[in-house]
Amino acid sequence: MPRTENDTWDLATSVGATATMVAAARAIATNADNPVINDQFAEPLVRAVGVDFFTRWVTGDLAASDVDDEESSWKLAHMPAAMAARTRFFDSFFQNAIQSGIRQAVILASGLDARAYRLSWPDDMTVFEIDQPEVIAFKTSTLARLGAAPKADLRTVAIDLRQDWPAALRDAGLDPGRRTAWIAEGLLGYLPPEAQDLLMDNITALSAEGSRLAVEALPPQPERDMEQAREMMRRSTAKWREHGFELDWDELGFEGERKDVATYLDELGWRSTGTPMSQLLADNGLEAVPQVHDSVSMADTVYYASVLHK
Repeated sequence: MPRTENDTWDLATSVGATATMVAAARAIATNADNPVINDQFAEPLVRAVGVDFFTRWVTGDLAASDVDDEESSWKLAHMPAAMAARTRFFDSFFQNAIQSGIRQAVILASGLDARAYRLSWPDDMTVFEIDQPEVIAFKTSTLARLGAAPKADLRTVAIDLRQDWPAALRDAGLDPGRRTAWIAEGLLGYLPPEAQDLLMDNITALSAEGSRLAVEALPPQPERDMEQAREMMRRSTAKWREHGFELDWDELGFEGERKDVATYLDELGWRSTGTPMSQLLADNGLEAVPQVHDSVSMADTVYYASVLHK
């Protein structure tokens, strides 16, 4: 079913299922022979969600080769390496922010992100997580049952990012007068174009001089590329249905012309450095994801680390 302006989800449906898929990829990457990340909570969280397709993938009962379309440039087999590189980027971003003296962090659309539980935070660190109420409730209760405790002062903000989340975040204790480290991981493509811009506006309004922001963004895509990307996703996930998992991945995002993220942030006073996924994979000694000439691939995703200069 196509997205609507006020739709909601849990971790087994719609956009929420992508968070479970990403956590499954992190679990596989964690269990690799020479892992570059360690997310010990990823596998138990995936198991708790209970989507059989992803549980079987995590446990090795389902091989990516069983479901991947050989002629497609998007494959499930590419996900563990890509998510390992992505996770390492955002983990390092937070570590660098801590070293610069920042003591409040915001994880936007946190999904099954367990950074508040697995990273080493200073004693005086406050971490805010924002996501749909059902997502927040599930992760919090599941991790509590696992005996996990946050390693920072964790404050969850159960609200949709299309609503007045800045007010909810301030009510939870965010101090806009202090520097903040923000991350938007795997988020922007699931927001309407105007909501993407508003998100950046709100982040900027809540950020003091020297705040930091890390975002993941695809380069601008002409309509031709968008249609090819939709067809690629339909082909890539066609065999998933044969294994009991049905989701129209090409309908999860919002269409429409989007502003270039780096340019928009620059206009708001942020100074950004971008690194493509292909470089992150190489830097971490991970296998390359194929790049294609007729559509944007996973390897073309750009990761921006920005600093605010008001």
